[in-house]
Amino acid sequence: MRIQFKFYFWAFLLSLSLIIGGPSYGFIIERDSIKTPDNWFLLDPLEDGFMGTGAEKAYEQILKNKTPKQTVIVAVIDSGIDLDHEDLQGKIWVNEGEIPGNGIDDDDNGYVDDVNGWNFIGGPDGSHVEADSHELTREYIRLKAKYGETVKEDVKRRNREEYAYWQRIKANFEESKKEAEMNYNMYSNMREGFSGMADLLKEEFEVKNFKKDDLGNFESTNEKVGSAVDMMSQLFSMVNMQDPSINEVLDMLDDAVEHFEVQAKYAYNTEFDPRHIVGDDPDDYKEKYYGNNDPTGPDPAHGTHVAGIIAANRGNDLGVDGIAEHVAIMPIRAVPNGDERDKDIANAIRYAVDNGAHIINMSFGKSYSPGKRQVDKAVKYAERKGVLLIHAAGNSGKEINPDNNFPNRWYAKRGESESWLEVGASSAVEGENLPADFSNFSKERVDLFAPGVDIYSTVPGSEYKTNSGTSMAAPAVSGVAALLMAYYPDLKAKEVRSILKHSVYVPAIETVNLPGGDKTTRFDALSGTGGLVNAFQAVQMAETMQQ
Repeated sequence: MRIQFKFYFWAFLLSLSLIIGGPSYGFIIERDSIKTPDNWFLLDPLEDGFMGTGAEKAYEQILKNKTPKQTVIVAVIDSGIDLDHEDLQGKIWVNEGEIPGNGIDDDDNGYVDDVNGWNFIGGPDGSHVEADSHELTREYIRLKAKYGETVKEDVKRRNREEYAYWQRIKANFEESKKEAEMNYNMYSNMREGFSGMADLLKEEFEVKNFKKDDLGNFESTNEKVGSAVDMMSQLFSMVNMQDPSINEVLDMLDDAVEHFEVQAKYAYNTEFDPRHIVGDDPDDYKEKYYGNNDPTGPDPAHGTHVAGIIAANRGNDLGVDGIAEHVAIMPIRAVPNGDERDKDIANAIRYAVDNGAHIINMSFGKSYSPGKRQVDKAVKYAERKGVLLIHAAGNSGKEINPDNNFPNRWYAKRGESESWLEVGASSAVEGENLPADFSNFSKERVDLFAPGVDIYSTVPGSEYKTNSGTSMAAPAVSGVAALLMAYYPDLKAKEVRSILKHSVYVPAIETVNLPGGDKTTRFDALSGTGGLVNAFQAVQMAETMQQ
């Protein structure tokens, strides 16, 4: 038992920096060893020495005496948003055409009482889809029914391509399911073991919490206590956090257990299908009017964090300042704890466009997209209507392409959207770890990087939390885009996209660690621009264009 536990211990140390939670891309927590201010993502590389967006510099040096010309509507397609959060008051979109609670579709848009947005994964009785399976699992189920007992020699010529796809799906699913179950068991055992050691020390020395420095005062002749002290000391030395307490470390481990429990019990469970809650036909892409009018849902942590980065009230002496002040966040719930469905994303994009959104933030993604053509149609619709789409590149530490990361701007038939930005995640300090080690990347498919490590923002219950992920980087770009649109309303979505790409801050450092690996690369090889979003330089460029 002791040998087994030591194995789990070292496995935990190696993977503690990747504690994943939230829907789809979710949060990846990676603490930097250098102390950074909570608002670092608002600061400027040249002015402040942190690789932030330069938003504060833009306000102070250019926009201070200017008046915004419009309130920019940013649709946040996500897990839901806490509409009552103290730092989002006055920032939630209101559908003026609806009379709240009368059960009538007053504005005749097909969605009854959609006063503050819509929930495409809710039931007509007010219930919700909270967890859902992965698209890989759904594809496995669909194709197994067709090819499960079929051998290659019996496949007709017209079905050979799909059969080869089924073979890849089958192998990927079986491997992923096995890994999820192994991780769940491993992390559960680790949590139980570490918690037991922590409880032993708390009881022995009559404390409710402790940090690494406290261990020097934990002296005992009890062998078990001594072993626990040694293990805790090693744990604190290896965990990449800023002076953590044991309770904080255990909370991180709780997040990991919860994540892998969802993976094992729901994501790769072929018997799990919660779609009956919604009551629609998930294969009918022509069906638009389903769901309910509660855009908060049962767990709006991810969406609330995203919304705060974009638009938390500035200057109110509460937890955090958002990037853009003159913004209305349109909450659209379409992302469960699991993979979103293409039908819901297509309808969510159309809902945002039809209800006046200027920007759509999409902090979600997956590896398969059977309904890509329907999503493409919605993306094309948004582009025709002049809406800017901003998407998180994902947290797998891999090079992405049009076939392994969805949704994306490449259409299934041909062409690509010119109103789409793909965003990677960066950290606070200019150095070899500037690109977040979890961030996806691509010279051809990622446009730019933005702050995505240790981002302090709003979470449900009027609370605040530090989280990381490309889920945080995308709203940083959405916030800067909204800032531009508020002060320069004549700019079209494509022009804003161009400004954001051509005004990036290009760091002086050239060689950085390659995300997801142990190699090095040039930072400008990770994205098309080779730079970081910068509000100050973007506003400067917009000023020039308006003269």
